[in-house]
Amino acid sequence: MRTRSRNTIVIWTLLLSLAFVSTLAGCGSRQGASSPAGETPAAAEENQISTDPLWKYPEPVKVTQVIGYGAPEDPKTPKGTTPATNAYLKKIKEMLNIEVEFLWQVPSDQAQQKFSLAIASGDLPDVFEIGITDYEKFKEDDMLEDLTEAYEKYASPELKAYVEADGGKTLEMYKSDGKILALPNFEDPFMSAQILWLRKDWLDKLNLSVPQTMDELEKVAEAFVNQDPDGNGKKDTYGIAFNKDLVSWGFDARGFFYSMGAYPKAWIKNAEGALVPGEIQPETKAALERMNQWYSKGLIDKEFAFKDIDKVVEDVVAGKVGISFGEWWYPNWPLNMNRDQNPEAEWIAVPIPSYDGKPGQTLIPSQRLSRIYAVRKGYEHPEAIIKMANFYLELEKPKYKDEVKAENGYVYNWYQPRFYNPFDFETAYTEVNEALKNKKEQIDSDNPTSVEVLDAATKYLQGDKAMWGMYTSRAAEEGGWGITRQLRDKPYVVNEFYGTATPTMTEKSASLNKMTDEMFTKIIMGSAPISEFEKYVESWKKLGGQDIMDEVNEWYTNK
Repeated sequence: MRTRSRNTIVIWTLLLSLAFVSTLAGCGSRQGASSPAGETPAAAEENQISTDPLWKYPEPVKVTQVIGYGAPEDPKTPKGTTPATNAYLKKIKEMLNIEVEFLWQVPSDQAQQKFSLAIASGDLPDVFEIGITDYEKFKEDDMLEDLTEAYEKYASPELKAYVEADGGKTLEMYKSDGKILALPNFEDPFMSAQILWLRKDWLDKLNLSVPQTMDELEKVAEAFVNQDPDGNGKKDTYGIAFNKDLVSWGFDARGFFYSMGAYPKAWIKNAEGALVPGEIQPETKAALERMNQWYSKGLIDKEFAFKDIDKVVEDVVAGKVGISFGEWWYPNWPLNMNRDQNPEAEWIAVPIPSYDGKPGQTLIPSQRLSRIYAVRKGYEHPEAIIKMANFYLELEKPKYKDEVKAENGYVYNWYQPRFYNPFDFETAYTEVNEALKNKKEQIDSDNPTSVEVLDAATKYLQGDKAMWGMYTSRAAEEGGWGITRQLRDKPYVVNEFYGTATPTMTEKSASLNKMTDEMFTKIIMGSAPISEFEKYVESWKKLGGQDIMDEVNEWYTNK
């Protein structure tokens, strides 16, 4: 089985801003499925599609897709493996007679532009991921195939359980006149919670305490830059890791903003009860001013504006970074790779720091969408997307665990569509810790994630250091999920908007987000004074932001 170590990538703020959600995002143990009931292939009439979720087409069915991708997460993946040679594709041809063909394959940072060109030219794949904004465009232009019958007839019980785990609330958002036009995959909203990751061995070496306030964190960052924490006699470490996309899905600035009570690219409730965009609030201005101060002192990587996530990860693995805000899954990727390079590296997770006497409050989305899948209008086999999802869940079963491995060429995050049990990590944490408490090395659970995590935890506690990432991210009481789940009982801020894109969002959000990103980066790097923030706010409102605010609040009033 595989584990969602990053999120996927896909996350609410990205879905609002990207035309295409790349398949980089997300990893983690996914819930498997019990054996589906239905007709056997022999029972199906010739040339008629059986309702058996795993029925094999008698003749090959071609499904075209596109992909923006990064390197395989698991280093055991055979060199030379590409999305087109992914073992999942060979297996689905063998099991279902579905032939997947990529119209194009590009690096993830080129995917948005490439997909936008495909939209403009009308050269769409049969099955694709889509962002919230472009879902609205596609719906208005009648470009999406009706999936209602395909879903109702061919979805396995497990797939339906995951898609409708919230009582069908999310699925309802992707219906039009009662027709299902896209299939959403959503997750536990607390998977988005920000925590702080620190090199505890560096703290100990420099006789520093775990920082609890932003002022204390600044002092730690200064020490990590100036006091040679890695002991190599060179000034080659920096304090805090950011990538060029300040609000993204990993190694970004969200946790810094949240610590200071700022919530850019989120809709928060103000004192009057209305929803306001976090990026234009005074708290965001204060956070940017503080970031500029840290940047000027060299506490933030001077090259952050030129580094994507993969470049930042390279720095983390190389031992150049000691502080990062982020999510719970970091130990399983890439902190584990840092420990592979340096077994003495010790990473710990703590809540985000307080600021100005107030505890840091993470942002939690009302709804965390992982992916949205759709089929182009007119494709003759709309049920194929359902069968492909059934297939993915089938391969999550324990009976395939010895086959479906990275070393055998299976790269799960290059496969789509993927659907997960939204709450499998919380279930796993609870069941695994109960088993460990009772000294059990096996667990009777219908949640495969629980089985996988208990196996890893048992091995780690018995001395298998290779299992550190899985144990620390998913099972340790003071690890990634252990700290994250504690936040349910502490104050946090909710991103209140969870509707599909409003009309002006569809038209203007890309340009507004670009303007925001450019202004924030300029302020942090000092190429624009902090006084420019007010001008940015005025421009944001005039160029469509005020209309979006009005539409969002109309939605909020009537939801």
